[in-house]
Amino acid sequence: MTVLELTGEGLTIGKIKDFLGNNESTVEIPGEGYKKIKASRKIVENIIDEGRTIYGITTGFGLFCDVLISKEKTLDLQVNLIRSHCCGVGRPFTEDAVLVMMILRLNTLVKGHSGVTTGLVDQLKMYINRRIIPKVPEQGSLGASGDLAPLAHIAVTLMGEGEVYYEGEPRQTADVLEVLGIEPVILQAKEGLALINGTQPMTAQGVLNYIEAESLMEDALWIAALTHQALNGIIDAYNEKIHASRGYAEQVHVAREMRRLLEGSHLTTRQGEVRVQDAYSIRCIPQVHGASLQTLDYVKDKLEIEMNAANDNPLIFSEDEVFSGGNFHGQPIAIAMDLLKIGAAEIANISERRIERLVNPALNGDLPAFLSPEEGLQSGAMILQYAAASLVSENKTLAHPASVDSIPSSANQEDHVSMGTIGARHARDIIDNMRNVLAIELLIALTAVELKGTDKLAPETLKKFEEYRMVADFIDEDRNFSMDIENLSLALSATK
Repeated sequence: MTVLELTGEGLTIGKIKDFLGNNESTVEIPGEGYKKIKASRKIVENIIDEGRTIYGITTGFGLFCDVLISKEKTLDLQVNLIRSHCCGVGRPFTEDAVLVMMILRLNTLVKGHSGVTTGLVDQLKMYINRRIIPKVPEQGSLGASGDLAPLAHIAVTLMGEGEVYYEGEPRQTADVLEVLGIEPVILQAKEGLALINGTQPMTAQGVLNYIEAESLMEDALWIAALTHQALNGIIDAYNEKIHASRGYAEQVHVAREMRRLLEGSHLTTRQGEVRVQDAYSIRCIPQVHGASLQTLDYVKDKLEIEMNAANDNPLIFSEDEVFSGGNFHGQPIAIAMDLLKIGAAEIANISERRIERLVNPALNGDLPAFLSPEEGLQSGAMILQYAAASLVSENKTLAHPASVDSIPSSANQEDHVSMGTIGARHARDIIDNMRNVLAIELLIALTAVELKGTDKLAPETLKKFEEYRMVADFIDEDRNFSMDIENLSLALSATK
C-alpha cells in the first residue's frame, strides 16, 4: 500500500502515478501540516472578530468584492458561493482525474495560506482515502479565478450535496454519507472560496495527460522500429555523429534508442543498398520524435510547480499580511497544455505518414498493396489508413491553442482568463487520438514484418512483436478492424 504524505511541497508526477497504481493507497498529513493549517485559520477568525475588510472573508466575490458581509452572514456566504458556482456541464471527468484534483487541492490547503479548518481538511482527506469521488462535469471553467465550476462540484459534495461515485457507481452524496455514517461539513468563513480558487482540474488532467503522453512517446519508437524494418529502412540516418552534431539531447536519445531497437536486424539496409535516402517519416524520426519529447520536459516542470503551489485568493501569510492576488490564474498550465497538444499531435502526424508508406504499393517496396491477402477482392489495411488520417486531421483542430483566447467575465472585473482547462481536455483528446493512430501503425506493422520474416527482426523488436501479436492477429482476411485497434490501444495505455 502506498501512503502519500502531503506537506504542500515535494509532490511529483511520479508520486501521483504510484498512488493511482494501487487502489488501497492513502494520503496522510504530518503534524507540521496541521500546525500551519491551524495558524492560518486563527488569522481568519481574528479578521472576522475585528471586522476587517478582506476579500472573500468579509466581502462578496468578483464584482461584489466591495460589498461588505456581516459577521452573522459569513457562513451563508460560503454556502451560497458553492451552490451558485455549480454550473458545470457536459460529460464528467474520469474518477482518476477527480481523485487527483482532490489530492492537489488538499496539498494546497496544507501549505497553510488558505485559512481553512482542520475539519474541512480531514473531510477532504477522508473522501480521498475512502474513494468517495465527486461527479464533476468537464465543461464550464474559464481557467481563471480558479477552475470555479469544477471545483464547486467537488466542494458541494463535502457539504453532503450533489453526486459522487462510490464503489464505481454514481450515487447521491447524501445517501453515501448516510450509509457510511459521515456527517457533511458546515463550511466556515473563507472555506468555500478556499475550495474553489485554484487550478486543480486543469493541473490534474494535465498530470494524467503527461503520464500517458510520456509512455506513448516511448512506445512510438519501437513501433517506428517495426515499420522501419518492414520498409527496409536505412540505419545510417541514426548514426550518433549526425545527432551529436546538432546538439539536442532528446534527438540524440531517440537516435540511440532506434539504434538499440534495430541492432541485429536483417531487415535494415545501409545507404545506397536499396535507396540512397529514406523519406522523412523514417529518416527524421530522431528529429521529429525528439522535438516532441522536448515538450514533455517543459510540461513536467510547470505541472510539478503548480502541484505544490499556493493558488488560493486571498493568501494568508501573517496577521498583517493577507493579500489578494491572482495565483489562481491558469496561464502557466494553459500554455503547457497547448505545447503538449502540439507535441502529441506531431507524433500522430508522423505515424500516419509511416502508415501510408506501409500500405501504398508505390511506396512500400515489395509488400502487397494495402497488405491485402487478395488484392482487389479484399481491401486489407486500406481503410485503416483512412481512420488514421481522420484522427490526425481532427488533432489539427484540437491543437489550436486554447491559451490565446480570453473572454471577460464578472462584468469585466475578471477581464483576462486562461482557458487552461479547455487546453487540458483537448490535450487529453489529442493523446487519445495519438494512441489510436499508433495502434493502427502497430497493427499494420505487425503484419508487414511477418510478411518480411520475423526471424529477420532485431531481437528487441522481436520481443515487442511477440508480446503484441498476442493482442492482434495477422491480417490474413478482411475483418472488423475496430476491435483490433481498440485492443491494441488499450494495451498501449499507461493509465488503463
